[in-house]
Amino acid sequence: MKTYWGDLHNHCGITYGYGSQANALRRAADHLDFCAVTGHAMWPDIMERNPETAFTIDFHEVGFKKLRDHWEDVRAEVAAANGDKLVTFQAYEMHSSLYGDHHIVSPSDDLPLVYRDSPAALREAAGVPALTVGHHIGYTPGYRGINWDLYDETVTPLIEVCSKHGCAMSETAPFAYYHNMGPRDTRNTVYEGLRRGHHFGFVGSTDHHAGYPGSYGDGKLAALAEEKTRAALWNAFLSRHTYAVTGDRIACTLNVNDGMMGDILPLTARRKIEWFVSGGYDIDKIVLYKNLRPIQVVNGEMLRAMPHDNRFKLRVEMGWGNNTEEAFRWDGALRVKGGQILAAEPCFRGRSVLAPSTTDTTGFDDVNDLDNRILSLDDSACTWQCFTLKNVSTLHPSTSAVIVEIEGDKDTQVTITVNGHEKTSTLGELCAYGYSEHMKPWHSNAYKVHRAIPCARYETRCVFEDDDSAPAFYHLEVAQKNGHWAFVTPVWVGETGPLPAEF
Repeated sequence: MKTYWGDLHNHCGITYGYGSQANALRRAADHLDFCAVTGHAMWPDIMERNPETAFTIDFHEVGFKKLRDHWEDVRAEVAAANGDKLVTFQAYEMHSSLYGDHHIVSPSDDLPLVYRDSPAALREAAGVPALTVGHHIGYTPGYRGINWDLYDETVTPLIEVCSKHGCAMSETAPFAYYHNMGPRDTRNTVYEGLRRGHHFGFVGSTDHHAGYPGSYGDGKLAALAEEKTRAALWNAFLSRHTYAVTGDRIACTLNVNDGMMGDILPLTARRKIEWFVSGGYDIDKIVLYKNLRPIQVVNGEMLRAMPHDNRFKLRVEMGWGNNTEEAFRWDGALRVKGGQILAAEPCFRGRSVLAPSTTDTTGFDDVNDLDNRILSLDDSACTWQCFTLKNVSTLHPSTSAVIVEIEGDKDTQVTITVNGHEKTSTLGELCAYGYSEHMKPWHSNAYKVHRAIPCARYETRCVFEDDDSAPAFYHLEVAQKNGHWAFVTPVWVGETGPLPAEF
């Protein structure tokens, strides 16, 4: 299986949001393997109209009508964008106070825009292969959080566990809910759904509202599939062969006996468990859970550089400054002598919008027409361009980055050039110190070359046996020291059934 990266839940100006869909699809193709652009379509049980709710009702209905009026064009544009570079899926969203919000996703370009009052009825009425994904599930029951009492895993095999709204894994998970829709509710967490005996795959998406699918730091989905095609990725979704990350593309595998993440296996007394993690930064901790209880913890503080380390990751981060309207352009290059480049990972952001405040999106088509991409990559050099704006706050970065994995040793030379600033260092020097450079004397745009990380601190694996005759499920959570996480879908062994409320 290969790992492919995508975003199945993001918005643009096709309903209430900003940016053209054409631009959103171009930007997605620059740094994702697959995506769906999701229009807001319906809210069957919207609140009753009164002076206080009138604006909210009108705001949503204008957006819904916009999608209805242009559905054929929206669908055709998504279909035309599907190809070898970017695999696209058709999608739209249903709000629901009773069931919680879901979006329908289909590999068929004939997906009709239909209106129903439940995820099951919506999927059935579509008349083409489709599934629904529950998203921002952690809101209050009855207040657009998921309803685990009505949840149907045959209709909704995937649950969005993290997005711009926050992380719904558990009461103590990182990234609490602070959107105006309210706080995270313990009763509507992922752990509660698993505790009740439900089976579903974990996914992350951005829920970005300004036409930039996969915007770094808002959530992404990893799908494990044999190839980058609609059919293979669709099979991965249906099989729950997925996991979620918040930002960095943390490579993860989790296998139990002959099964992988998402599989439901026959009950066996002996379980051979194998997991592998390769992050984009220093690992903080890795926790393997069995029935929601930790059974194995790797402490990142104990992961030390080893003399035989011959792979390193180097992150070049760009941004800062005071520019809020005009995006600042970065041109970067990294060249290696006495080693070779193995891979490069884009960490590009668009302008951040979660809750658009107006239905008039005139003039906003190009809001995220940011041509962020890796321009070239070979064994000895990587070049890129990207655009950044002022950080939203000291706690909300708008920076972008490129992570380059290098095979070499402490004497391997690395030359980094950013906007004409050039410096050559050895990997040994970069493991000891990173550095930063400014573009002007004050309130400056700047870039930072992070300290190089040897592979022993970002990559690890484990194989062990768990002897137990009782049904169980195992899932993995990974934290990095830069605050990014991965949440890996469980493997179920036997039918676990509900767990005690106090687990």
